[in-house]
Amino acid sequence: MKDRLTLLVGVCCLMWLLSVPGAVEAADVLRIGIDASGPVTFDPHFAAATQDRMLMDMVFNGLLRYQPGNVSTIEPDLAESIPKAKLIDGKQYWTFVLRKGVKFHQGPKTEAYELTAEDVLFSLQKAADPSRSAYAAAYTGMTFEKVDDYTIRIVVEKPLSSTLFLPRFTNCAGGSIISKKALEAMGDEGYKQWPVGTGPFLFNAYSAGKKVSLSAHTQYFRGAPLLEGIEIHYLPDIKPRERGLKTGALDVISGLQTVDWMRKVGRWEDTKLDTFGPGGNLTIFFNTTYSPLDDSKVRKAIAYALNRDDFCTLSDNKICEPALSPIPAFLPGGLTEKEVKNLGLDYSFDLDKARQLLREAGYPKGFSLRIVSSKQFDYLKNYEAIKRQIRRIGIDLKIKIVDQAHMHPQDTNPLVIYDAQCPDADVYLTQFFSSDAPVAAGKKTGMNFSHYTKLDTLIGAARMETNDNKQIELWRHAQIKILNDMAAYPSANAKFLYARKISVDYGHELLSSFAGYPQFTEKTRVVK
Repeated sequence: MKDRLTLLVGVCCLMWLLSVPGAVEAADVLRIGIDASGPVTFDPHFAAATQDRMLMDMVFNGLLRYQPGNVSTIEPDLAESIPKAKLIDGKQYWTFVLRKGVKFHQGPKTEAYELTAEDVLFSLQKAADPSRSAYAAAYTGMTFEKVDDYTIRIVVEKPLSSTLFLPRFTNCAGGSIISKKALEAMGDEGYKQWPVGTGPFLFNAYSAGKKVSLSAHTQYFRGAPLLEGIEIHYLPDIKPRERGLKTGALDVISGLQTVDWMRKVGRWEDTKLDTFGPGGNLTIFFNTTYSPLDDSKVRKAIAYALNRDDFCTLSDNKICEPALSPIPAFLPGGLTEKEVKNLGLDYSFDLDKARQLLREAGYPKGFSLRIVSSKQFDYLKNYEAIKRQIRRIGIDLKIKIVDQAHMHPQDTNPLVIYDAQCPDADVYLTQFFSSDAPVAAGKKTGMNFSHYTKLDTLIGAARMETNDNKQIELWRHAQIKILNDMAAYPSANAKFLYARKISVDYGHELLSSFAGYPQFTEKTRVVK
């Protein structure tokens, strides 16, 4: 009788626990497998690759943030509220009041401590320094002032629209706030190996080429994470990722953007597919200083030899669709497909025209090009697609495989394919077409793979324009110039595709993410 009573009490307690929200036991660690051979950097002010942005999203905060799972909404993060600009003597003044009690992670040489305006000032000054940030151009014409321990003021010499100003202070790109004490203790190079932020998860360890381990930041200002930690596993081949998900060794994986892969995984038990935008704009950048691509006729010949359908292997246009505009059409300033075609700048597939342009440029029999690529699927599959397509006009593209970290810094490629995802038109133009954004030139780094120098005046004028309509027209004009010179060939816009166990609860609705992954926050959990 006693045993039966004990069993009954136990069953009742279990039923009560299952009925209480949040009472279901959750797994300690979430494990994600991604298509990358490893991180490029742990310094958020240099983070550009998806695997780096993903990590920064979990480790750092900005003054503002895009709402998790929804990039259409910007909300306060380290700041108490979103400020409004005050115009005084022709200058803009934006004042951020910081939350109190926000704690930095403990670092290898520093204890946990409270964030103050001193850290924000230090972070923004670093982000604006071309020798210490890949995003410095976004802060041109700004000065940063500490008002008191919890107030920071940003002075903009020439007024900016809120559309341009606010995204620069989210936790994307240069907006991540870093620990002044940790960086000063470790130095810039040391900080690139051990990031210290205020985010929901803190850096724990990196096993080279294998995984990064993160632990829960129990003093996180939004509340202690439900997970004890996160592991990011670097698996550039899809088979180990698939095997990990099927066996339960992994909880979430990045997928292949193909119809066949979606159908296959869609049949797996206890598995859910997630697709979300905004998609990265897959663009081919032509090095305009590299012979023979320094001739615009050669660049245009290659453009006419390319078929956008080959870059978009998904038939469902909700997942992937051809891109004709250097800036995605959904952003203010982007060109629609109809507008590009009406301008005659779509470079629709035409092998006869391609061959004619090569003859006019003096290359009737074609020529050879050598490039480097990592074995990461998104890069290699697209370089191989280019190779197949331009072979038809006599151009032999030879591909050498290198480590991911050594692919772009070499800056030896006559053409570069890059999947860019930026919050506004100015960031696209500044990062990829400004003279101030060279690739691995000394201490100044950027992503001007085209070595294009004809947009600086337009970029500057658009950035300083506060009239929305005039600003958009300047951005449109800049893109027309890019396409007319064929400095870059927009090819496709594909949404992100991930698979997860149904036991994974992201803790938010997943519509869109600038971080390039579904986003793990303090509310994410894996229910056993």
